[in-house]
Amino acid sequence: MKKNSLTPNNGLSLSQAQSISNLCNQRATEINNQLSATNNYSKTISVDGVVHTILKSKGLPSNVIDLLKEKAELHACQAFLMENLKAKEEMLNAARNAKPDISVIKFPEDWELDDPTYLRQVDESWGWEQLSLGEYNEYLEAEAYAAHIGQFIHKGGVLDGLRAELPGIPDIEWMTIKDGVKSPVSIIVHHTSKDLLNIHEELAAIHRGYEQRVNYFKAKVKNLVTEENARIARINADVQSESEKVNKTRQMEFQVAYANATEELKTLKSEFEKTRQDQIREIASMRIQVDARFQKIVDVFLNQLPQ
Repeated sequence: MKKNSLTPNNGLSLSQAQSISNLCNQRATEINNQLSATNNYSKTISVDGVVHTILKSKGLPSNVIDLLKEKAELHACQAFLMENLKAKEEMLNAARNAKPDISVIKFPEDWELDDPTYLRQVDESWGWEQLSLGEYNEYLEAEAYAAHIGQFIHKGGVLDGLRAELPGIPDIEWMTIKDGVKSPVSIIVHHTSKDLLNIHEELAAIHRGYEQRVNYFKAKVKNLVTEENARIARINADVQSESEKVNKTRQMEFQVAYANATEELKTLKSEFEKTRQDQIREIASMRIQVDARFQKIVDVFLNQLPQ
């Protein structure tokens, strides 16, 4: 901002300065018109013995130097007043348009949601991996015995077919060897129903034993998976509970920090506005302290203003 002569003490008011500036301009215009109307000669003409003036003589006034000095002083005084009027207006505008520096208020950043990592549930493949090598090999053996013996004795199996066929086997069959002649075919049964029943019962007992071992290992694996998933569920529940606590704490801390920052901002704006209004009033009351070199002209016109 340019230098100025504004002061809160005694001096010219805004309206006084504007009026004096206008009077300076009017007087300077008058002097300029007076100096601009001069010429170097006059013109006359004689008609029938009567002399007529065509161009009047308007020579430079005897006080031309004083007039030029006065004109310069008037313009200088006017420039001085206008510079200060402008400076006051700029100061008022700056105060009216001033904004508080809110960068000093630190609002909290958005709180980050805690995203917990959960343990994954296990499946039966995990359960089988928990068996010892011996247990797993025993399972494979039992499953093979149970499968193949069961396949042999169960419905549709070889033994089942033999037992179903046995009661319907005839004692003798006839076969045509040549036309019109049938020859008897001897049928010798080498199994009895009891034999096949005994084999079935013996194999069924063996099958049950191996099937029980298969079911034992399957149940063990299922229980291992169930227990592990229950343990994982408890861990995940604890993780989730802790995460919820963390998120709740972060949210509360954010809300408190945001509320505090909002209150600080409100206080800052209030104090700034009070200071701004005080500054506007102070600037508005400022007057122009007249430089001694312009005081004579100011006094002349000041006396012409209505009191």
